[in-house]
Amino acid sequence: MTSLTPYEVVMSYHRAWTTGDVETAMSYVADDVTCRAPGIDLDGKQEYQSFIAAFAPRLTGIGDIAEFAEGHRVALFYYPQTAATTTAPAAECFTVQDGRIVDSVLIFDRLSYGPPTQG
Repeated sequence: MTSLTPYEVVMSYHRAWTTGDVETAMSYVADDVTCRAPGIDLDGKQEYQSFIAAFAPRLTGIGDIAEFAEGHRVALFYYPQTAATTTAPAAECFTVQDGRIVDSVLIFDRLSYGPPTQG
């Protein structure tokens, strides 16, 4: 069995969670993962999984912008599309070690993902 490159790990994770398969996505995440996101710091796989699982069902689509990989770091830029927005970009920078995501820095505008405005 061949090991995945950091880019392949991140893309496998990304494809899984953005299609609603959070369990498979978490198979690419280390137990001691850290994630820094707007308004919250997540420590450990359980916190990270809860965070992703709460948002994944809201996705109505995903629009890819760009991907960059250098060594053990992979950056993704994309549009997580929901009922509230289809044009608010998100960016993530991942660090991969030993075939698992060990760190994520997630950047997005929290207000864009609130409930759609009425009227």
